[in-house]
Amino acid sequence: MKKPMKITAVAACAATSLLLAACGAAPDSTMSSKAAQSAGSASGNGNIKACMVSDSGGFEDKSFNESGKNGLEKAKAELGVDVAYSESQSVEDFASNISAQIQQNCNLIIGVGFLMAKAMDEAAQAHPEVKFALVDSTFENAKENAKALVFNTAEAAYLAGYAAAGMTGTGKVGTYLGMNIPTTAIFADGFADGIAKYNEDHGTKVELLGWDKEKQEGVAVGNFEDAPKGKQFTMQLIEQGADIILPVAGPVGNGTLAAAKENGNVSVVWVDADGYLTNADFGSFIMTSVMKEIGAAVFDTVKSLRDGKWDGSAYVGTIANGGVGIAPFHDFDAKIPAELKSEIDKLKTQIAEGKLKVESKNTPQ
Repeated sequence: MKKPMKITAVAACAATSLLLAACGAAPDSTMSSKAAQSAGSASGNGNIKACMVSDSGGFEDKSFNESGKNGLEKAKAELGVDVAYSESQSVEDFASNISAQIQQNCNLIIGVGFLMAKAMDEAAQAHPEVKFALVDSTFENAKENAKALVFNTAEAAYLAGYAAAGMTGTGKVGTYLGMNIPTTAIFADGFADGIAKYNEDHGTKVELLGWDKEKQEGVAVGNFEDAPKGKQFTMQLIEQGADIILPVAGPVGNGTLAAAKENGNVSVVWVDADGYLTNADFGSFIMTSVMKEIGAAVFDTVKSLRDGKWDGSAYVGTIANGGVGIAPFHDFDAKIPAELKSEIDKLKTQIAEGKLKVESKNTPQ
């Protein structure tokens, strides 16, 4: 019988290179920049207009773009601000979508995603009269009109890693990234450390496949759109023995959900939003989720501008301020031992109180 292929950092890099090569040239301009501008109701509060640009995952990614949109929709409903959206199909769309929103007299432009940092930074410098907020990245040349919305997801992923180590039946769990960038690697770092903590506490040897924290290398798809590739990587991790998978890959994670459903004995830890709620058809396979409260951060940022209290200092979501956390266990709740739940709660308290520091080179400052 042919042995299953073992995923290594080298193999992952090669897979990524092949994917990037297959992508070829940038999409034709007629396929890009889906300027889906959806106007909100009249504000009556200084006519504040808050706008948002998605990354290439789109606003229905059941992950961070959708979470950001939900926050802006809440601001529209509760604060009465006008809103508009520009959905990007590729990285090449970022600058043009931001420019279009400036021309539409947006008072605040919110970009979603680390890959948008350069375009947002340049726009903020060129247009000091407009406020900018960026999810998942800081501004290289920070101005008073630029606010970073970043999240220390290593803290929440640490708790999820501890839970996964306590629930695996094979002694192996897996993870992979959409792209190996700081905002995805930080999840894998925390997840790895949570597993290590469980091993230390219980004298076990649970193994993490797909990520090497020390080398900062692992399995990466190369984008946030290729769900079939996510399924392929998931199947390879399963073949190596992993029975719990953490896909840090936005919509690519849908491939992991499909693989888990086909396999029947694999659980998933979702990211960014509560996957049990956003992926209802797969809820029975989602043990928990590592959540970033992006919607709340977006809402608060819009409210600060509307109330005349804009602050350009970075917002950093943590366990302590409720900016990150793990979702309920939902359908898995009865399966999680009370002792394991208690241990996770204690770790959460220690992190919140600063008694336990989760370290990652990718932690936002």
